[in-house]
This record gives sequence, structure tokens and C-alpha cells, in this order.
Amino acid sequence: MSAPDTKPSAISKWDPVLTERAMGLIRPIIKGWHRAEVRGLDDFPPGGALVVANHSGGLIAVDIPVFATDFYATFGYGRPVYTLSHDILFGGPQGDVLARTGFIPASHDNADEALRAGGVVVVFPGGDYDVYRPTWSANKVDFNGRTGYVQAAINAGVPIVPSVSIGGQETQIYLTRGEWLAKLTRIDKLVRTKFLPISFGFPFGFSAVLPVNLPLPSKIVTQILPPIDVAAEFGEAPDVDDVDAHVRGVMQRALDRLASERRLPVIG
Repeated sequence: MSAPDTKPSAISKWDPVLTERAMGLIRPIIKGWHRAEVRGLDDFPPGGALVVANHSGGLIAVDIPVFATDFYATFGYGRPVYTLSHDILFGGPQGDVLARTGFIPASHDNADEALRAGGVVVVFPGGDYDVYRPTWSANKVDFNGRTGYVQAAINAGVPIVPSVSIGGQETQIYLTRGEWLAKLTRIDKLVRTKFLPISFGFPFGFSAVLPVNLPLPSKIVTQILPPIDVAAEFGEAPDVDDVDAHVRGVMQRALDRLASERRLPVIG
């Protein structure tokens, strides 16, 4: 008889003590370098919730640290924040630390388990397509047609909490996602990504991921929007595309408002 599968689930690896230490280390960077501000947490719903966000900042995206530092400061470390993440993040020595601080491989099973356990799950439907968008599309919500997040919320019976951020795409100048360069160098075959983005920043100038430029101290503002109860607003058998269009519309209008408040790039 074979032994039972005792492999721990992705969410069981979360370590509140390590997470609190990590937040203490990154908070001075997030609040000092990026002068980050998170609005709307006072109305955040209890229990499981799916936070659906735009993704910014290229290779050094800080969307999660910005959200998590204020979320934990508001609600404490008894309520974990999980982030659905690309498998590539877990391949190196940092994989264990990321897993213990709430990063979980992106899958419907992992999302469902975390949401049903009452966790707050952050998803970036646009993924690498969104995070490497060119500077001239910095304030555009674009999930590249991905709607799986809607089904995840429906399956778990939790609200969708839209979240938008501005400033992360001002940390350098993003020129192209580089789909053509990924094919030319065959990086799309070696690593599970279709993009090899080209940007211009400090101190190395032009970069195709490497060399890694230092992010400019752009002010980042995140706005948490009112939760969307899918069943209440769209019925017991909602059309996924209708829900997705509504979520993106709400997010785009909020991002437009943040953009209208912004005086200067980087400065905020």
C-alpha cells in the first residue's frame, strides 16, 4: 500500500512571523523611496476576498509590498495575504521565502483553497503582459483578455475587490514588451514567457531585463475600490465576460481619476 500524500498545500507554508519581519524590512523602502499610499482599506470586506489589480513596475514590481504593508498594518497578521504568482518565482533560492510570505503558484486549486480558508488573494490578471506595458499605456487597465479570475471568485463565493495603482510604471521608461525579441533570442522556449521587454532607466540606460536598472523614486498611490458581489449584481449564473467588462470599467475609471490628480511623473 502506498503512503498517503503528505505534501503540504501552498497556503500552509505561510509564516506570519516571517511575514511580519519582511514587512518591517521593506516598509522603509515602500514608504520612503516610493512614498506609497493605500486608500480605501477602511471599507475592505471581512473574510475571503479576491483582490483584482493592475500590475506595474516591470522586473521590480512593488504592487504587493505596497498593498501588503498597509493591509497588515490595518488588519494585523492573523489574516494572510496570498499572491497568485508565476511558477518562475519559485525556481531559485528565494522560492521558500516567497512561499512563506504568501506567494502561491497561480492555479484555480490554490486560489480556491486560499479563498475558502478566508484568505485575501491578490491576482494580477494581466500578468507579465500588463507589468511590461509601454509607458504611453501606463494608465490603461489591460488584462489581455484573461477572465479566469471571475470564475475563481464565483467558485469560492467571495467578492471581487478591484484595486488600481499609479506610479509604478514611472520607475523607468518602458519602450516595448519585446515579444519579437523573445522569439528572436528563443527565450520564449527556454523560459515560460513571451516577453523580453526593453526599457530605459538609471544607471545603465537601455535594458532588455539585464542590466537591471534602479527604479526611480516614483510616488505610488493604490486605490482599493468597493467590493463587487458577483451573485448579487449579476445573478446566480453570471456571464463571465459581462462581469469582467464591469470590473475593468470600474478599474479604468478609478485609474483615470488617479491620473487626473497626478501633477508630474515620478514626483506624483
